[in-house]
Amino acid sequence: MEKRSVAAADAAPAVGPYSPAVVAGDLVFVSGQVPLDRQGQVVGDGAADQARQALANLVAQLRAAGLGPEAVVKTTIFLTDMDDFAAVNEAYAAVFTPPYPARSTVQVARLPKDVKVEIEAVAVRG
Repeated sequence: MEKRSVAAADAAPAVGPYSPAVVAGDLVFVSGQVPLDRQGQVVGDGAADQARQALANLVAQLRAAGLGPEAVVKTTIFLTDMDDFAAVNEAYAAVFTPPYPARSTVQVARLPKDVKVEIEAVAVRG
């Protein structure tokens, strides 16, 4: 199976040695997207604003792979504070529509650049 890296020009740059997204056959794996702008600066102080930016970066990576949010079948959300769950859900519901992707949400001790939210996804072509 062939695989290729995808990196959206209008999304945050990778903060380490990884591909922002990888296309492998009919699957697209989007690495965890954090709330950074194209210059690598954190966007937003609160979880809601940070979730919106992380989701914008995620959608940009999907678009670079030729897909949109409707192709996403699974997401994982990482939060530094589970009390932000409702605020992140509101931002998430503005991007994804029924049937919603399967999802896991976990609280973690810390995220890169000390952001509050990171979101990864798996999408399917076709």
